[in-house]
Amino acid sequence: MSKHLHTRLIHAGSPRFHDKIAPVNVPVVRTSTVRFDSTQAYDEIHHRRAAGEAVTSYGRHGMETHRALEDAINALEGGTRSFLTPSGLSAISLVFLALLSPGDHALVSDSVYSPLRRLDQQVLQRLGIKLTYFSPANDDLASLIQPNTRLLYVESPSSLLYEVLDLPKLAAIAQQHDVILATDNTWGSGYLYQPLKLGAQISILAATKYISGHSDVMQGAVVVSDIALAARIASAYDNLGLTISADDAYLSLRGLRTLPVRLAQHQANALQVAQYLHQHAQVQRVFYPALPSDPGHALWQRDFSGANGLLSLALHDDDHGRAAAFVDALKLYAIGASWGGYESLVQVAAPARLAEHSYFAAPKPVVRLHIGLEDVRDLIDDLDQAFRHVLR
Repeated sequence: MSKHLHTRLIHAGSPRFHDKIAPVNVPVVRTSTVRFDSTQAYDEIHHRRAAGEAVTSYGRHGMETHRALEDAINALEGGTRSFLTPSGLSAISLVFLALLSPGDHALVSDSVYSPLRRLDQQVLQRLGIKLTYFSPANDDLASLIQPNTRLLYVESPSSLLYEVLDLPKLAAIAQQHDVILATDNTWGSGYLYQPLKLGAQISILAATKYISGHSDVMQGAVVVSDIALAARIASAYDNLGLTISADDAYLSLRGLRTLPVRLAQHQANALQVAQYLHQHAQVQRVFYPALPSDPGHALWQRDFSGANGLLSLALHDDDHGRAAAFVDALKLYAIGASWGGYESLVQVAAPARLAEHSYFAAPKPVVRLHIGLEDVRDLIDDLDQAFRHVLR
């Protein structure tokens, strides 16, 4: 197999030959029930599954379509085992529920995906699990680790403002204190950033975003570097009854095959938009690690192989109403909360969400853009007309 990741993604999980032929695409195998040709075969499969092997003993455990996607995600992230979940949030929930017990403590970077805080308040606290939120830039992480700290959970770059973390440094601290390091890698999607190679033990993906790439799938994945840790995740995964449909597995596998070329175009478009915004009189700051002006640019250059289409901008204008009017004036950017598809999207960041981040304290309106695959000249022209009509 080639050492080049792009080539491995094209061929990972390819169907095997039967009777000297094989399809190019992985078949969509839909079933709820699995048949066994003997009781001995039944016992052997269940024994292998109990030993931790990713084999099928029931439809919920996945069939060939699921195995192919798992193999491709392992190739993408450099993992030993992947677990497919119905959404990115369910993947996050799986990690916390699998690794933490009543009385345990976890440290969480303060700019993570916001729904994690609801999981904390409405589920984890009820189970007697405590989370402490910290600033990766300002806090002494080692001093925050307690005797019952079991997990360090981060996201790099962070949600909304794309704070780039020094993951190898965090990994060294976690390892020194025997704490598991897990990271949300949805921004980097495995192709741009490989946290398992930088010291993390768990990488979490919202395959809803760039892996799918076509805004037609809800899906998550948990990728694990260690076999023993994978066994702990597998137990919770099975007990929670998590699964995805064969059709969704197929759609994500289809998207993953073209992930590198799509990300290259998203980055090319987004960099031009970011440069345009960086020079605009109405923009106070652009959050995009690929810009030399971004505070995380040096770490991004060191640890990442590229950037995606997601960026945010802080406006000089303090009026959140005019920020909303600016968004409403855009014609090619659909107002929507997701990102990672082929289309361009826009959203005003909620002030309550920004207040959770220590990375940017100025009370300015922040607009998040996902730069899609449209012609970038049209995307910049659309921004220009919105600025002229609303924020003159």
